[in-house]
Amino acid sequence: MPIPSADSSMNPNWGAPCHRVNALSKTGVEMAKQTFSRSPALRGQIRVPGDKSISHRSLMFAGLAVGESRITGLLEGEDVLATAAAMRQLGADIVRDDDGTWRVHGAGLGSLVEPKQALDMGNSGTSTRLMMGLLASHGFSATFIGDASLSGRPMKRVIEPLSQMGASFEASSGGTLPLMLRGASSAVPITYRLPVASAQVKSAVLLAGLNTPGITRVIEPIVTRDHTERMLAGFGATLEIGEENGERVIAIHGEANLTPQDVVVPGDPSSAAFFIVAALLVPGSDLVIENVGLNATRAGIVTVLRQMGGQIEELNRREVGGEPVADLRIKHSVLFGIDVDPAIVPSMVDEFPVLFVAAALAKGTTHTRGLEELRVKESDRITTMANALTSVGANVEEHEDGLTIHGNGGDLLRGTANARVKTHLDHRIAMAMAVAGLVSRDGVSVDDTAPIATSFPTFMDLLAGATS
Repeated sequence: MPIPSADSSMNPNWGAPCHRVNALSKTGVEMAKQTFSRSPALRGQIRVPGDKSISHRSLMFAGLAVGESRITGLLEGEDVLATAAAMRQLGADIVRDDDGTWRVHGAGLGSLVEPKQALDMGNSGTSTRLMMGLLASHGFSATFIGDASLSGRPMKRVIEPLSQMGASFEASSGGTLPLMLRGASSAVPITYRLPVASAQVKSAVLLAGLNTPGITRVIEPIVTRDHTERMLAGFGATLEIGEENGERVIAIHGEANLTPQDVVVPGDPSSAAFFIVAALLVPGSDLVIENVGLNATRAGIVTVLRQMGGQIEELNRREVGGEPVADLRIKHSVLFGIDVDPAIVPSMVDEFPVLFVAAALAKGTTHTRGLEELRVKESDRITTMANALTSVGANVEEHEDGLTIHGNGGDLLRGTANARVKTHLDHRIAMAMAVAGLVSRDGVSVDDTAPIATSFPTFMDLLAGATS
């Protein structure tokens, strides 16, 4: 599926090209409007970029270690580059070699310097919340800013525990960016029970605890992704992980001495999810996605798609950089609607937009619940996806905490005709609806694909290669 110039026309047949037009939004920012059309089978082998969560953390933790760390496979999307830029402002020396290896000379825990300018986090909520935790126990001030989307996302859930540890904040109305943080000169260790499942809040508290005397504890009623715990241990921090009253407890010993590491970043399962669903839905597909991270706290999308009847085979399962990894072979499958267990939500919270697309083409009804977190992502992903899928002919019911989707049994979606799906600057909405376009009759037009670069800058090229 080539990506032609803007004068290409739509074609109702399989293998039709997509149609891209650049324009300016009302704010003057260039938008990349795109139409995605019915696709031939996805075949061959592809490799998705490095895991975004691990990429963020590798730069931060390497920046806290004394000495040189080397990172390979780093995701070079805009969100991760924002983390790199922020760590440079805080005193880390970060260089990218011509072969794609990133070398980080850390400033050392407790030796970060006060940034001379505001830390511009772009669109990255992960960067912002983790960095707030990191700086909460350093005795200087820092201002956080971001783009329009990030500036609308709530930070109160991080502000609350970090304030208990001694940091102070001046935030915009609603607890959003722009925001100024004053770190505590001598932070206080706390025991914090997460009110909602959030790996970002957990990580923020643990990072604040790194430079805090004593032991900081986080209690998780529901287990969330554990990249922070795995990687901190790899860099030499002392952590104790146990269970109390059926809840997971992570304790971190403060005033840690982190040692430099060589980090290999596995492929991002959140990015792989779009191609997994596409291969399951497009007839005749037989696609291998290499080097996909399958950490149990992240691989919920694979579990759910298998429950729906998806043929997903793991090849060459192994461990890379302390994380379980495998090559995935995906074949076109008849999918069936299911009731998605709310307990699995934390392990696939970012993958629900594309799961909704899979459900729209399944036989029977799919029920999802416990998705309140999706309402405070880059967009309100429940309402945005309900509207987007309805606009292309899917049968969707919206609830406060999820969607009920009545599948069409594998028929083509109608598509958008002359209308465009509104993505609300959300990269995952754009990619999910691109997948919907591959199994549509009239094509699916997306109002802006530019945000895709924040997490998956090679998405369009990989899609073109897999369907050519």
